Amino acid sequence: MTTVNTPSATSGSSATTPGSPGTPGRLGSFGPVGLVLAGGVSVQFGGALAVTLMPRAGALGVVTLRLVVAAVVLLLFCRPRLRGHSRADWGTVIAFGIALGGMNSLFYEAVARIPLGPAVTLEVLGPLALSVFSSRRLVNVVWAALALGGVFLLGGGGFSGVDPVGVGFALGAGVMWAAYIVFSARTGRRFPQADGLALAMTVAALLVLPLGIASSGDRLLNPTTLGLGAAVAVLSSVLPYTLELLALRNLPAATFAILMSLDPALAATAGFLILGQSLSAPEIAAIALVIAASIGAVRTQVGRSRTPALDA
Repeated sequence: MTTVNTPSATSGSSATTPGSPGTPGRLGSFGPVGLVLAGGVSVQFGGALAVTLMPRAGALGVVTLRLVVAAVVLLLFCRPRLRGHSRADWGTVIAFGIALGGMNSLFYEAVARIPLGPAVTLEVLGPLALSVFSSRRLVNVVWAALALGGVFLLGGGGFSGVDPVGVGFALGAGVMWAAYIVFSARTGRRFPQADGLALAMTVAALLVLPLGIASSGDRLLNPTTLGLGAAVAVLSSVLPYTLELLALRNLPAATFAILMSLDPALAATAGFLILGQSLSAPEIAAIALVIAASIGAVRTQVGRSRTPALDA
């Protein structure tokens, strides 16, 4: 069962108005949403950059560079404490790291075989399923269904012409993405600031590193490859995961998962600007659907935070 975050359940992690403990201020309801959207833009443009890097280092090589560089950056900046944590804390952060490593590895194997747009479209089905199963309100099922129609439309109405192995990797990445949402929220509650993220990223990097070395070897040491890998790490891991971890301290998992349905639209935009992939009329219509679903999710979240007694 998914643990759903609410402002009142996360002491000291959300902005509050004076005299109203646990109640978001004027921007409190929209702040976490803005963090999620900013993270989505960063990760999709980083993903497009990663596609251009794959001929140099391969899919697993790109994942390795992304996670190792991100782990080093986060460890240097966060300097997380290793003592004073319970066994449950370490179990949570290790599970978070496994989800991070699995999500990235499976997704990059997918985009090595199928286009970026369809890959993200399939991957986002994981968070959408999470939103349905974890939601306590019927209206979130409606937003999820609307977004689901959009992601299938973005895929051209079907995926029969797409490499089935790539489809399988993308769906697996979606499962790990749902796990990432759950354990990111739990890690954010157990560790201060981004300490848990730094530790989880280290776990993910250690898991993927042997695979990357076996797959790409000394290609990972090329200076140009290292530089591009560092850029991918910042855009696709350090910045978005930090923003999302902070957002999940105050945003219900169901709402966060539906907001992730924006990622196919962001991926299509990044593909157009960086990879030269044009948008068709059905893709534009799909973008409209997922944006409508996300706006509905945001409005539902704002209404929920204004009437906490209804969810008690």
